[in-house]
Amino acid sequence: MFRRRFADLLLFGVTATELVILFLLTPTFTITDWIYVLQHLIVLGIAITRPSAKMRDYSVGSSIAVGVAYVYPYAQVIDLRWSPGQVASPTTGLVLVMLAAGLSLVSLLTMGRLFGVRPALRGLVTNGPYRFLRHPMYLSYVLADIGYNLQEWNSVTLLLVLIGWASLVYRIRAEERVLSQHAEWPAYAALVRYRLVPGIW
Repeated sequence: MFRRRFADLLLFGVTATELVILFLLTPTFTITDWIYVLQHLIVLGIAITRPSAKMRDYSVGSSIAVGVAYVYPYAQVIDLRWSPGQVASPTTGLVLVMLAAGLSLVSLLTMGRLFGVRPALRGLVTNGPYRFLRHPMYLSYVLADIGYNLQEWNSVTLLLVLIGWASLVYRIRAEERVLSQHAEWPAYAALVRYRLVPGIW
């Protein structure tokens, strides 16, 4: 019970902190930024209403992967403030960021109260975008990373993205180890073959 309450409190606290950082680091809010604000508000609600997990992965590896996932996007923003980067394709980047924000919001709404950050078994989501990919939320992170770096990038942001993606792949494998304990997982995994990128993996 203590671990469950601590995990919910931690999710609430980290999300609230992220929301504050988002407001501090964003000089002008666009529709995409407001979508991310809405997502943070939804997660705050989920943190205090979600059901208890039947199983959680408390391993050091998963903890590090989750920590990296939270830190690397903000590290890119901070780095670009210290060392302005190069512009590749702002229009394409903006389209990808908007697409990522929409996919992320739809994925979050589909998961609802089953959402969590640490690999855990609360249930199995098989509808919405989860009919096509096992981890559409993570695909939205990849699209956003590409989009933001097309708008502005340097060697450090590229390195941070690669580190972030490595943690993402680790989280996917860790989550699937936990989800494999769900009775319906084998049928779902057989039906939805791809984890992250349609036709590839």
